[in-house]
Amino acid sequence: MAKDKKLTKSNDRVLSGVLGGVSEYFDLDASLVRLIFAAATIFTGFFPFVFIYIVAVVIMPDSPNTHQYKYRFDEDAEEKRRDVTPDEDDQI
Repeated sequence: MAKDKKLTKSNDRVLSGVLGGVSEYFDLDASLVRLIFAAATIFTGFFPFVFIYIVAVVIMPDSPNTHQYKYRFDEDAEEKRRDVTPDEDDQI
């Protein structure tokens, strides 16, 4: 049986989205995962968990839900800033 879920960085991010991605993968609360990670990091002397976190930042792919476009505005509009961000349907 193939898994549908993949371990990716989350859009619910504090630093890089690694712990948010882990919490989404295991269907846990993100605050709980962050609290456990912080406690484990402090009690083990920082090195192993900080090293694992840095490796995960480099290795884990971004979430496919990450939007490619930032909000852009039409600067030529008179007195109103008109949103000209393309919709998701307009992406090629």
